[in-house]
Amino acid sequence: MKYRKLGKSGIKVSEIGFGAWTIGLDWWGKKIDDDEAVRMLKKAYDLGINFYETADMYGKGKSERLLGQAFKGMRNEVVYSTKWGYDMYSAEQMGHAELPQKHDPEFLQFALKKSLERLDTDYVDVYSLHNPKMDAIQNDELFASLDGLVKKGTIKSHGIALGPAIGWRDEGLFSITNRNVTCAQTVYNVLEQDPGRDLMKVAAESDVGIMVRVPDASGLLTGKVTADTKFGKDDHRSFRKREFIQEAMQKIANMKPLADSRGWNMTELAIKFILSQPQISVVLPTMISVEEIETFAAISDGNYLDTSEAAKLVEMYEKNFYVKPVAS
Repeated sequence: MKYRKLGKSGIKVSEIGFGAWTIGLDWWGKKIDDDEAVRMLKKAYDLGINFYETADMYGKGKSERLLGQAFKGMRNEVVYSTKWGYDMYSAEQMGHAELPQKHDPEFLQFALKKSLERLDTDYVDVYSLHNPKMDAIQNDELFASLDGLVKKGTIKSHGIALGPAIGWRDEGLFSITNRNVTCAQTVYNVLEQDPGRDLMKVAAESDVGIMVRVPDASGLLTGKVTADTKFGKDDHRSFRKREFIQEAMQKIANMKPLADSRGWNMTELAIKFILSQPQISVVLPTMISVEEIETFAAISDGNYLDTSEAAKLVEMYEKNFYVKPVAS
C-alpha cells in the first residue's frame, strides 16, 4: 500500500480508503451484518488501509459505531474521516430521500459530540460538511467555528463532501479557494471527469487534497454492472439511466486496448488513471466483501499511467470516447 499527504493537513493516508457507508446502509445490493463488517474493517487495516471515511447518518450512526468497535485501542493507527450536516435526530429518512440539513455552528457542536461518542474517540482527523449547499459554504460564522475546533484539537482538519450526485462545481470551487479546507470529496472517474478536473486544478493551487468517490462509475468499470443489470428499488445505483449504461459499455470497449497494453483489467485501469494524478489524496471504492478489499488494495502499487497515457484518456473523454450518444 502506498500513502499520500491529505492536503495541507499533512495527515498520511493510504491511497485506497475504506468508504464505510456500505457497512451502515444496504444501498449497494447487499446487507452486511456487524460481524462481517468488523472482519472487513480489520482486513482492510491488515492490507495497509489506514483511512476510513464515513458519516453520522450512515445507518443512523451504525457505521461510526462499527468503526469504534473494530479499532478500539488502535486509535492512533487509523485515520477517521466523518461527515455531518443532516438532521437525522429530528427526522426519519424515507428511502434515499435527503434528510433536512442543519449546517450551523450550534448543530455542528451537537453532531460532533455524538460522532465522537460513537467512534469512541476524543478527536476526528477529518470532519466534513455533508453535501452542503452554497448558503452553508458562504457562512463565515460556521467556518470560524470549524477553524476553532481545529485549534482546540477536537478535529485535526475539516473539508467538504460535494454531492449527492456528480456536479456541484461552484460549491467546490468556492470552498477550495475561500475556506481553510484540507480536502474536497467528489465523484470522479474516467467516464465522469468533470467537474473533477476543475476542482483538481484549484486544489493544487490551495494545497487541498481530493478524495474520490465512485471511482468505478457505480460498478461499470469493474464489470459488475452491464447493460442487462437490473437494480433493486433500494440499490443506490438505480439512479443510473439505461442510456448512460449503454453508452458506457461502448466507451469501455474503446478503452480496453490501453488496459491490455499494460496487462491490466478495466478495474486496474480505472483506479490507476485516478492515482496517476498527484492532487488525488485517496480513492474510495465501494467495497462489500473481503475479496473486493483485497482487489482494490493491490492496485495501490506505484505503477500507474504515464503522462501520455493519462492524457490519452482525457482526450478520449473530451471526444466522448468516439461514441455517438444513444438515442433516448
